[in-house]
Amino acid sequence: MVKLNVRDRESIQEAVRRFRKLVERSGIKKEMRRREYYEKPSETRRRARLRAARRGRTALLEGM
Repeated sequence: MVKLNVRDRESIQEAVRRFRKLVERSGIKKEMRRREYYEKPSETRRRARLRAARRGRTALLEGM
């Protein structure tokens, strides 16, 4: 859970900006997007496999 203490004489805009940064850094937005729609386990495995293949290709290209 993200907790933000508003400082003395801090404007609302500054507090909101700090809050957004906290949420972004904590990974809450990323988690929300991931859970937005149900994904079948087979799709999760497929995406992981494709991600690994992409990593392998980039590692192969960097080694040349």
